[in-house]
Amino acid sequence: MIINSENANRLAIYFFYDKRGIVDRYVPYFLDDLKKNVSEIFIVCNGKLTPDGKEQLEKYGHVLVRENKGFDVWAYKTALESYGWEKLKTYDEVIMLNNTIMGPVYSFSETFEKMDGQDLDFWGLTEYFKIKGDPFGYSPYGYLPDHIQSHWIACRRSLVSSSDFQEYWENMPMIEDYAQAVGKHESIFTKRFADKGYRWAVSVECEDLRSYSGYPLMMCPKKLIAERRCPIFKKRSFFHMEDDFLKNTAGEQTSELFDYLRYETDYDVDLIWDTILRNYHQYDIVKNLNLAYILPTNQFNEETFKTQVSEHKIALVMHLFFEDLLEESYHYVSAMPPEADIYLTTDTEAKKAAIEKVFSKLPCRKLEVRVIQNRGRDVSSLLVGVKDVIMDYDIVCFAHDKKTAQVKPGTIGASFAYKCFENVLSNKAYVANVINTFINNPRLGILSPPEPNHSTFFTTIGFEWGPNYNVTKKLAKELGLTVPMNVMSPPVAPLGTMFWFRPAAMKPLYDRNWEYEDFPEEPNKIDGTLLHAIERIYPFIAQQSGYYPAIGMTDKFAAIEYNNLRYYVRGYNQVLVNSGIGPYYDQMVALMNQVFALRGSFKAVIKFRMKCYLKKYLPQKMYKKMRKRWKKMKGIENLNGIEVKGED
Repeated sequence: MIINSENANRLAIYFFYDKRGIVDRYVPYFLDDLKKNVSEIFIVCNGKLTPDGKEQLEKYGHVLVRENKGFDVWAYKTALESYGWEKLKTYDEVIMLNNTIMGPVYSFSETFEKMDGQDLDFWGLTEYFKIKGDPFGYSPYGYLPDHIQSHWIACRRSLVSSSDFQEYWENMPMIEDYAQAVGKHESIFTKRFADKGYRWAVSVECEDLRSYSGYPLMMCPKKLIAERRCPIFKKRSFFHMEDDFLKNTAGEQTSELFDYLRYETDYDVDLIWDTILRNYHQYDIVKNLNLAYILPTNQFNEETFKTQVSEHKIALVMHLFFEDLLEESYHYVSAMPPEADIYLTTDTEAKKAAIEKVFSKLPCRKLEVRVIQNRGRDVSSLLVGVKDVIMDYDIVCFAHDKKTAQVKPGTIGASFAYKCFENVLSNKAYVANVINTFINNPRLGILSPPEPNHSTFFTTIGFEWGPNYNVTKKLAKELGLTVPMNVMSPPVAPLGTMFWFRPAAMKPLYDRNWEYEDFPEEPNKIDGTLLHAIERIYPFIAQQSGYYPAIGMTDKFAAIEYNNLRYYVRGYNQVLVNSGIGPYYDQMVALMNQVFALRGSFKAVIKFRMKCYLKKYLPQKMYKKMRKRWKKMKGIENLNGIEVKGED
C-alpha cells in the first residue's frame, strides 16, 4: 500500500510512562513535530500523571491514564480496543510509538516523505538484527529474528484491516515483565506478519551494518544520525548496562552521540539532562557519558581566562587544622587566580594568627580567616562556617589540610592527600582549566578527584559506599531528595572531601540551614557518621538540582591512574584466565560469583579448581568422561552452562 502524503489520514498512538507521572520537556518537543505530520494523536499513560503533566499532554490529543500493567504492549492493545476495528480501518496508517525514544533530530516529515512512496504494509524507524538463541525464553522460533524495534511501528490500512492483525491483538497475553514485552511482542511481530506475506521496511537502512552491530541504534547512534539522518535516539543510551556496551564497543558510543547532538545539530541537549538526571543513577550517567575531565597543567588560554574571572565570581574555602601543614596548604591555595576570594577556617585564635602570617603574601582579591567551632571538622567549615557568603559565588573550590585516619601516617595517607590536592589545586593552569570547564558545561555541578585505590584503599573501588549507605539514605530522605540512590550503584562523590562545585547546585543542602550542633562531637568515628554521609550526598544534591557530577584529573595524574588501574586489571586477568575463566569480563564475574556461592562447601570449590586444571592437562576424551561424573556431583550442577575456557 502506497500513501498519498498530501492527504494522508494518520493516527499516532503514543505510549507514555514515568514513575512519578512527570512529563519532561523532551516529550512536548517530540510531539510538537509529530503533530505536524499526523492527523490525530492518542496518548496512553500507564500509571499516573501529575496535573501539569496531563495538561501538557492534552495539548496534543486525548489522554487515557490506565493501570500500570502490561507495559507498552497492553497500552497499545487498550488504545486499539478503545477505537474499535471499524474506526481503525478509516486511517491510512496507525503508528504505535513510545517515549523511550527522543528527538526528532530531523523533522519527521523527512521520514514520512521517504516511506509514503513505498509499497508496504508496515514499517519502522530502526531494526534489531537476528541473534542466535532465545535469551528471554518466549520466542516460538527458538531465536530472535530480524525485527522492527517497537518504539515506532507504523501499520497501514492493508494490515490494520486484516483479520491477522485483529487476531494478533485480541489474543495478546498479559505482559508481566520486560522479557515478555520483547519475547512475546517486539521480537516476533515483524516475522509473524512477514511470514504471512505482509511487506515491511525500516526508514533507517542498516543492512550493511549487520556484521558491524546487531543493535545499531544503541551501539553506534552517532553513525545513524550523522550518516543516515536517523531522526531519533534512545533515552536508554544514557543509562544502559555497562556490560552490554563493553561487549560491543570501547565505551565511546554515548559520549559520541551526545557531543554530536550538542555541537552538530539543533537539538537542545538540556532536554536530555532534564530527564536523565531526574530518573537515573548518576553512576550510569557518568560512565556512559564518560564524564571524566582530563585537564592540562601546562597550558590554558590566558585571554579567555581573564574574561571568565572578570565575569564570574570565584572563591576557595579551605579548612586548616594542622599547623605543621600550613606551608603545604599555602602551596596549593596559591594555585587560585588573584581575582578569587579566599576563605580559610580554623578552630582557634592561635591557629588563625599562624595562618594569617603564612598567607599574608597570598595574591587574591580578598583573604578572610574565620575561627569556627571544632565540631563537624571540614564539613561544618563549608556548611556552617561560610554559609553566609557561599551563594554569592558562581564557582567554588573546597579543600582542607589532610591526614588520613584510616591508615597510619606515612606514604599511604600522604599519597591519598596528594591525589586529592593534585586533582583539585594542582597549579594555576589546571585551576584555570577547571573554571573554564564549569563555564563551558553549564550543567556541571560538582567536579571531584577520583577515589583512592592504592594500598589499604584498593577495595574502595567496588565498595564506595563502605558502611555509609544507610546513613546517607537517611539524610537523603530528610533533605527530600527524589533522585535514585541504590546500594549497588556507587556515588560519584569526593571521597576525601575536596572538590569544585557550583553553589547553585548545592542550594538544597544549604537550605537545611546547618548548625554546629547538628554534627557529632569529637572524638569522631573514622566511618559511618553524618560527616561521611554528607561526603557522599554532595553529588546527589547536585543531581537533584539538575546538575551532573563528574570526575576531574590533571593530565599528569590521569597517566598515573591509567597505569595503576591497568596493573590491577592485568593481575586479575592473569590469575583468572590462567585458571580457565574468561575471556569476557561479565563471564568472569558471573563464574566467580558461582564459585564463591559454593564457598560453604570446600570440597565443591576444590573440585571446581581441579576441573579447570584437568581441562588444561588431560586428554579431551578422558576430560569429557570425567566431566559427566562431575555434573552429577551435588553443588557442581550449578556451574553447568557457565563457559570454561575452550568449551562451547
